[in-house]
Amino acid sequence: MFTPVHTTLGALLLFSGSFGLLLHNGSILGISSALRNCCFRPSLTEKAVPLVAGLVTSPALLALIKPSLLPNYDRLTSGSLSWTSFLSTLAVGAMIGWGTKVGRGCTSGHMICGLSRLSPRSFIATAIFFPAALVTANIVPRITGHDPVPACEGGQPCWTPVYPTTEEFAFMSTITALSLVTEFILLPRLLTPSREPSSLKKQQWLSAYFSGVQFGFGLLFSGMVYPLKELRFFAFPRDLSRFDPSLALIILFGIGPALVSYLRLQPGRSAAKPTLADKWDLPTGTVADIDWKFIAGALTWGLAWGIDGTCPGSGVVRAVLNPSWGLPWLTGFAVGSLF
Repeated sequence: MFTPVHTTLGALLLFSGSFGLLLHNGSILGISSALRNCCFRPSLTEKAVPLVAGLVTSPALLALIKPSLLPNYDRLTSGSLSWTSFLSTLAVGAMIGWGTKVGRGCTSGHMICGLSRLSPRSFIATAIFFPAALVTANIVPRITGHDPVPACEGGQPCWTPVYPTTEEFAFMSTITALSLVTEFILLPRLLTPSREPSSLKKQQWLSAYFSGVQFGFGLLFSGMVYPLKELRFFAFPRDLSRFDPSLALIILFGIGPALVSYLRLQPGRSAAKPTLADKWDLPTGTVADIDWKFIAGALTWGLAWGIDGTCPGSGVVRAVLNPSWGLPWLTGFAVGSLF
């Protein structure tokens, strides 16, 4: 169902987590590259490990505080995991691992961070993987004769708005407000670059972990860790009764504030520096660097997204909540990343 309040608050947390990492550590929040670094080069990265740790612990923190906001995956599984389901999840994970590696990013790095930076390369990548996901989600049911997107509860159109309870709204709005105030008002005043490398590294890790927790909460609040949420957006125009426009609010309230903030800050083009770094660590690739691998990678990642409805960030969080799915997905992601 369409969740305008949940998704708007979740999108603001996605903005806070991603732009906060840029503001303080000077780097882009790219979940797929961070996950690969954790798998293959954890000792060589300063920010990937705490960032992914924040994502991983976010559902545990929410379970302790407000478990009613956690997704229920019972509708996605019937009994034990079959070999067919295991192998298909493994294959989709491999497609995402390979596609995001050679395509140089996914929804977090290219869409949320890249579009807000007005990166031409990210515009091209998003213009490939987003339509690919939409077309795939519309074609697969016609080919297989089976629609993986069930009708919404009570036979209502999936675009029917549903709203949080008063208690849930109070909790989510408080978390969102506290995160924004902490990230953009308190931390710039409390974090001071230390001359000691070990102390500075601890502050960078703390900032990255906080960004990961916020990003995880944003995915959980918005419902994006539940694959049907994204697949129902891709139900347009195949079946409007199953269309859920929630994902559009991620674009509006996740990318919009980041675009305004980036244009005001102008990293790399102004005298301003990150709170905890001497310089901005931004992607240096240009349109001239785009080759057939980049295009094939973005296309492959888009195909996988349209099949499964899972992006790397939501995949990490879902793997914690749904381990029987998460094990083959993460294995496939790691295998695909090797090529």
